[in-house]
Amino acid sequence: MARFSTLFLALVIASPALYAGFVTHRLDAQTALLRLLIAVPVAAVMLSLFRMITLGYGRSDDEPDKDTAASNGGPAQAGGDPLRAEAVAGEPFPQRRAEDRPPPQ
Repeated sequence: MARFSTLFLALVIASPALYAGFVTHRLDAQTALLRLLIAVPVAAVMLSLFRMITLGYGRSDDEPDKDTAASNGGPAQAGGDPLRAEAVAGEPFPQRRAEDRPPPQ
């Protein structure tokens, strides 16, 4: 919460109150500082949401996700699904149901 970007955004959000409190004296200084204090967690939440939304941007599809790869002990798959393969040439293999299989001998 004490990142430079968070504090700067909070200062921008509270700048009208700070201006009214310290330059034009139309607002009590205590009230202006209280509004700055309220703006800090609001800015932190706004920037954290922005960071979550833009987390995957700029990363190519070939790069594995570091968090998922570390937890699985191997390369990460999109969505956490297991790797599936099909025949490249020709038709995919037909699906066989349990009823279609011959009984074991």
